[in-house]
Amino acid sequence: MATSSEDMKKDLTFRRFEEGDHEWDSMHDKIFVQDTSYKCPTYVHRTPPCQGSCPSGEDIRGWLDIIRGIETPPEGMTKEEYAFQRSTAANPFPAMMGRVCPAPCQTGCNRNDVDGFVGINSVEQYIGDSAFDSNYAFADLPALGNKKVAIIGGGPAGMSAAYHLRKMGIGSTIFEERAELGGMMRYGIPGYRLPRNKLDHECNRILNMGGVETKMGTRVGKDVAVADLEKEYDAVLWAVGCWNGRSLPLEGFDETPNCVSAVKFLEQFNTGNMKYTANKVVCVGGGDTSIDVVSVSRRIGTLKDYNEAPEEVIEGRIAHGEIDDSAKTPCANVTLTALFKREDMTAAEHEVNDAIKEGVTIMNEVMPIEIIRNDEGRATALKLADCKFENNMPVLVEGGKEYVVECDLIVSAIGQYGDLIGNEDYDNGRAFIDSDSFYQVPGKAGHFVCGDIVRPHLLTTAIGQGSVAAESIAHYVNQEEQKKRPKVDVHHFSLLNKLNEAEMTPDTFADKGLEEDQQRGTCFKDFAVHNFEDRSHQEIISTDKMFLGHFPYVSRNDRDEDVPTSDEVLGHYHERMIGLPEEKAVAEAGRCMSCGMCFECDNCVIFCPQDAVFKVKKDQHTTGRYVDTDYNKCIGCHICADVCPTGYIDMGMGE
Repeated sequence: MATSSEDMKKDLTFRRFEEGDHEWDSMHDKIFVQDTSYKCPTYVHRTPPCQGSCPSGEDIRGWLDIIRGIETPPEGMTKEEYAFQRSTAANPFPAMMGRVCPAPCQTGCNRNDVDGFVGINSVEQYIGDSAFDSNYAFADLPALGNKKVAIIGGGPAGMSAAYHLRKMGIGSTIFEERAELGGMMRYGIPGYRLPRNKLDHECNRILNMGGVETKMGTRVGKDVAVADLEKEYDAVLWAVGCWNGRSLPLEGFDETPNCVSAVKFLEQFNTGNMKYTANKVVCVGGGDTSIDVVSVSRRIGTLKDYNEAPEEVIEGRIAHGEIDDSAKTPCANVTLTALFKREDMTAAEHEVNDAIKEGVTIMNEVMPIEIIRNDEGRATALKLADCKFENNMPVLVEGGKEYVVECDLIVSAIGQYGDLIGNEDYDNGRAFIDSDSFYQVPGKAGHFVCGDIVRPHLLTTAIGQGSVAAESIAHYVNQEEQKKRPKVDVHHFSLLNKLNEAEMTPDTFADKGLEEDQQRGTCFKDFAVHNFEDRSHQEIISTDKMFLGHFPYVSRNDRDEDVPTSDEVLGHYHERMIGLPEEKAVAEAGRCMSCGMCFECDNCVIFCPQDAVFKVKKDQHTTGRYVDTDYNKCIGCHICADVCPTGYIDMGMGE
């Protein structure tokens, strides 16, 4: 896990760069940099690492700059709606991802080299909740064409694909086995983490685009044949997810009735069929799913006169009716075991801390070695032993301790795999579906695949795969050759689009009546942006290109959390993550260092000794076009590049 949240909240007494870092200690580097001294500044747009780390490829810096007020929206549009449109260009679920995404973007954030990452998730939640409150809709949709795609699965991958196809004018029908859309967002994550009214809203917003139909309660391979889909639709996308949980690799796990999977446990809770559970629960895992199991167990508790087999409801053989709270009591013991050290658990750090506060016992660096059963064959305890990792595998510690944890229910949360019954032709032998580099199913023309059924990962990964699969499908149905593998990281800031939006579209060559030999030397011409270079598709900017001394320590604006204590947790279903108010959302967005893009700090203008760098006139100003250079005055001292906080200036003109 990353630096603890407690450490992040402390006032730092050090900086993560040191005195003298600005000086060249290598003669080779010194000579190389001196080679730029005769050159003049160019303005180079690069990708920030937050976007480069995002599995759905969001223009994170872009919508942070909008919320903080650096990039202004078109006339008549609020910053919240403009940020919503920018965010959902890649990901149509900002309210969902702002709450539960483990945020690899925050791990990648360059501000970690100053004082700690920007709370990207919290600002995304603010954008999503603002869109919910104001009922924003997706804009600028093209007309529907005559192509249509069958999407099998209405989870994050399938919904994302339907959304991105519709933005390309391609309609779709989603075939979903369950009663409601959302997949694991609905059936795998508890409502106190993902409020169902906001999940419903974000799903319905996609359906309201038009051209996205649904067939609910329909299992392809049982209720409808794949061959019929092939006849009726131009392409088929498999986005079926992984609805089977992996068993613990212990003798007799599958035959022991009260040993169950986390997937089934959470689905029965989230459908409302499970109102209480066993008295003593042990869950083996270490990821977010295992945290959900133990946190749910603490909330639903057990009955004072509990006498049923807990697996009956988990396996769907019975359903609980409404239970009076007075009949419930907290579970005697809820334990989570993990192979890893606490800091290496894959669950989000705050989720782990919340579970502990709620009364969960967490045992780290232990591995299960035996299920202890009674004469009826039911598990009564789980035996564990100390372990460590060698060659990326857990091994028992020689001479280590053994532990026996009593339990009435053992839940396995160690992984998932697909349910391909009825569609065995697509099973690669491991209960997944193979994909080529274009997200096509090998050997199955017109069939594509995305999401967990390719490889289980994050929700945002499935959403990103839905977008790239949609791109491949669009090429296929339009009979266009697709030369390059689709990429998720394509939602970059475009200066030309921004100039067009601000009604500052550059003149064309034809407008100027220029001959071919007059098309060189654009310093004082207005048919091109003469000193801008877009490297966003090739480069991610790192802090060694930035002037970190510009950024003071600024405490993060953390969201409040409604986390009950162990005495309060029973029946506590209030939303856990409380969104930031506007003032704090703007302040947190303001901590963004706008890596690779000008944020209008004026350093280059202030420190230029020749007054060669100047602010452009207000009627020519827009994001990415705030300063310009008079090359008749520039002497190539590269001070402007040295003091540019965001790394937006390169000494490149004059090769």
